[in-house]
Amino acid sequence: MRKIVINGGKPLQGDVAVSGAKNSVVALIPAVILADDVVILDGVPAISDVDSLVEIMEIMGARIKRYDDTLEIDPRGVKNIPMPYGKINSLRASYYFYGSLLGRFAEATVGLPGGCDLGPRPIDLHLKAFEAMGAKVSYEGESMRLATENSEPIHGTHIYFDTVTVGATINTMLAAVKAQGRTVIENAAREPEIIDVATLLNNMGARVRGAGTDVITIDGVDRLNGTRHQVIPDRIEAGSYIALAAAVGSGVRITNVLYEHLESFIAKLEEMGVRMTVEEDSIFVEKQDKLKAVSIKTSPYPGFATDLQQPLTPLLLKAEGRGTIFDTIYEKRVNHVPELARMGAKISVLGDQVVYDGPNQLTGAEVRATDLRAGAALVTAGLMAKGRTEISNIEFILRGYSNIIEKLRALGADITLIEE
Repeated sequence: MRKIVINGGKPLQGDVAVSGAKNSVVALIPAVILADDVVILDGVPAISDVDSLVEIMEIMGARIKRYDDTLEIDPRGVKNIPMPYGKINSLRASYYFYGSLLGRFAEATVGLPGGCDLGPRPIDLHLKAFEAMGAKVSYEGESMRLATENSEPIHGTHIYFDTVTVGATINTMLAAVKAQGRTVIENAAREPEIIDVATLLNNMGARVRGAGTDVITIDGVDRLNGTRHQVIPDRIEAGSYIALAAAVGSGVRITNVLYEHLESFIAKLEEMGVRMTVEEDSIFVEKQDKLKAVSIKTSPYPGFATDLQQPLTPLLLKAEGRGTIFDTIYEKRVNHVPELARMGAKISVLGDQVVYDGPNQLTGAEVRATDLRAGAALVTAGLMAKGRTEISNIEFILRGYSNIIEKLRALGADITLIEE
């Protein structure tokens, strides 16, 4: 078993660079299946989700070269084979293979997706879109098969999503770029990662318009060429480090940041009284003094991101007063609360909200990462705490934070990954 061990209480200082966006790259890699030539992705984060996707792609027949933060993918040898359940089950974003395989082969057999347990995250909206495009759904053991009648290409259609959904928006785009005719997605999600995927597809020759708005139009094409694409910076990693720097920093600059992707998050920090300077492609966070408690309510982009409420929670615990956190996206995104309470935090779940009182002095403890962003919260809490903190179940953390141990050590953190 691997653990992260932190001896807390040390002020952090220096620069930390944000890696490429996890939530983009997990869709960009499956999207390459649609190309008829080599695609190069730059700025790929060193995370275990990428390792799993690369392994799956190679099993399918893709030829991949990986060096530094670059992936060179040749998808021309990809075969439409059933996806290995073990790898798929550990990876929520495996559902993007549905869209890309449907777009290329008009059929797909993929294990049901896994990932973090954050409550109901059904893929019914994905299936609604695929069925509207001509695919039929059947189940084979722990896998799901999507196929058109007589392997006919899928066709364009008009789709309205009852709920704003990033995954289904991207998946529909992937399926639609080679479909016959026009596809219109209404009530589409607007996240920057959707724009990033659309940019890759358009650079490959797709005709996608409106990404980043709530109406996306895709006109199908017969062929997609190779290209080179730079992955956008990870706004969730950036926000996590900004919150961490405000909690335990003594002057930390977070680089490779797109401020416009973080406006609602930055506004909430300013409401707390966090002192920082926004620069051209970086944010400098000063050493903080008195902070004010605030209440958080998550909502789809451009609102406050659900992925940032957990990484922000340890900083909230330093603030004076009472505040609440209400996650409207994932109802079970509260598993970090009992772990923080184990470290001495005055925090609890009351109904559908998290309630905290501060300020708190945390104490090191043995805690468990229950999901990716809960793990990030525990890392920050461990750095804030007096004494030694041991975090188990760290595979969740390594799924989404590139070189996190090395980055924090470079800032002066006493943090180690150990094998037991």
